[in-house]
Amino acid sequence: MQYSSVASNPFAVLTAVVAPAILTNASSVLALGTSNRLARVVDRTRIVAAQLASFEPSTAHHQKWSAQLAPLHVRGQLLVKALRFFYAGLGLFAASALVSVGGSIAAYYEEGALFYASAGLAILTGASAVLGLCAGCVLMVRETQLAVKYLEEEARMQVTHQREPQAGR
Repeated sequence: MQYSSVASNPFAVLTAVVAPAILTNASSVLALGTSNRLARVVDRTRIVAAQLASFEPSTAHHQKWSAQLAPLHVRGQLLVKALRFFYAGLGLFAASALVSVGGSIAAYYEEGALFYASAGLAILTGASAVLGLCAGCVLMVRETQLAVKYLEEEARMQVTHQREPQAGR
């Protein structure tokens, strides 16, 4: 059979398993980094909430600090969506590797229909995983843009706050 060359080449199985394994590792690293960023957003939200508690609701300072909550919420939502894509990619890459091993076994035993079915499934799961990885990365770029934008706004707010005359001086 034409697919018996896969069974005679031990590197074919290794290649079919290594690519998803490397991409699984990449997804894991991205998920870890995204989780860390989400933790920083949670920390920042707690700081903003603490600052809000120190100002009267009608003051300008309260309004400035309150304005930070909506962007933090948006950033948090983007990060959670990115995590979902990265975890989906992780699972799909693992499934792709497992299906590739099954396809290699089918090729070894010259099970043509099973080999082609597993090859198609491996391509489908692998391609879906790559799309998930890309979608998560797009969300991370968007979140990074928002983080930088609001960091600049916060810096301006801090400079303005320091320049204002303090009561009782």
